[in-house]
Amino acid sequence: MGLDEVRRDWTRLGAADPLWAVLTHAGKRGGRWADEEFLASGRAEIDAAMARLDRLGVVSGRERALDFGCGAGRLSNALAQRFGEVVGVDVSAPMLEQARRLDGSGGRIRFVHNVAPDLAVLPDDHVDLVYTDLVLQHLPPALARGYLREFVRVLRPEGVLLAGMPDRHERTLPGLMSRYAPLAVQRVFQRVVLRHPAPMRMHTMPQPELAALMNDAGADVIAADALGDNPHWRHIRYVVVKRPAAVPAAAPTLSAALPA
Repeated sequence: MGLDEVRRDWTRLGAADPLWAVLTHAGKRGGRWADEEFLASGRAEIDAAMARLDRLGVVSGRERALDFGCGAGRLSNALAQRFGEVVGVDVSAPMLEQARRLDGSGGRIRFVHNVAPDLAVLPDDHVDLVYTDLVLQHLPPALARGYLREFVRVLRPEGVLLAGMPDRHERTLPGLMSRYAPLAVQRVFQRVVLRHPAPMRMHTMPQPELAALMNDAGADVIAADALGDNPHWRHIRYVVVKRPAAVPAAAPTLSAALPA
């Protein structure tokens, strides 16, 4: 599975039911998300995330934010209320059509269709905040690791990455299917049993692996919060801070231990 297959799947999802594909809540399938309700959920998520940064004492600039895997712009609009400019990046052209339709920022959001396995569309040290959630788990692990390195590259020194990524599958049928079943079987299960327009594959990344990757890239994980919002995967939201220039790497650590 590569980026081309991810693009094809999310192009189908974006064309068939874009808002539900972003937030697969019960009862919202088939265009049942109201636009304002959908956007309000994004505001609530960003409000909570920024409050978490405040509690941690993390301070970053507010000039520019990157919303990676922006989908229909649910979080881009919320970020635009707090940052001077937002760059929303996604692999799915139909998703970006919806994002532009829902854009209420008055020109502060720039949506970018990116089909490359990197963020070469952005220069080094370009953004104050990178936000990505419910995205990396859908990518092949090698591709997710590459994007995580890219997030650190495009962050300004002392900039912040907020990244949601499951660290393990739970012992439910969807969780076990994602962990053990071949991709062809997962595709049939999601299309036939779950009735998804295209598969949403789920991958995990153990916390020590992510912390070591960030350490090598020049950043430190300062918090790892288990959200407890999904019965099939343990959803972790990481707070990562890019080191100031010329600060050497330390041994990777997590400031908050999570239950096994």
